[in-house]
Amino acid sequence: MFLDLDNTVLDRTGAFRSWAEGFLDGIGAPSPDLDWLMSVDADGLTDRWDVADAIRDRYRLSTSSVDLVDEMREGVVANSRLDPLVACALRIADDAGWVPVLVTNGATRQEDTTIRRTGLDRYVADWVISEEVGVSKPNPRIFALAAERVRMRMRGAWVIGDSPETDIGAAAEMGLPSVWLHRGRQWMESRFEPTAQAGGIIPGIAAVLAG
Repeated sequence: MFLDLDNTVLDRTGAFRSWAEGFLDGIGAPSPDLDWLMSVDADGLTDRWDVADAIRDRYRLSTSSVDLVDEMREGVVANSRLDPLVACALRIADDAGWVPVLVTNGATRQEDTTIRRTGLDRYVADWVISEEVGVSKPNPRIFALAAERVRMRMRGAWVIGDSPETDIGAAAEMGLPSVWLHRGRQWMESRFEPTAQAGGIIPGIAAVLAG
């Protein structure tokens, strides 16, 4: 069972919001600016250096972009939490014979620290981080590497994630079934579609177990 990390198994947007609230309060920014910063972050899709530059420009900060990027990354890690119900769902999947393995795009140090600090490492067989292996989703190679790590075949695997392109698109290219975590969004892609849709990781895992 290939699982995305950010905004799939862990609530990355919630972690960023918690950091952003504290940061903005610390520099005396008005409360409405939280919406601006969340928009700039774009669910983590905006490059961290661009987010840092936007913050520095808006508030005319003397803090370097390097320090801001480090603060953002450390803040997201510090505010990340593993929902006990998600941990339970992963354990149920494992007991049912599935092998949960994380496949995530991101920086090795941040992602690895997040996985270990939240205790997620105790509920998955292994994880593969794009920076570490030099290949990113949706390239099928990163999924093949994940399968090799846990000594499993690709045949019969499922992909669960919130990204239409990097998760569901990759599954479609590999000919694997998938669950898209819609998070209140509508499916807009016409080239491919998920096998199932779910509002979160728990019903997403349930869909795989039922499938």
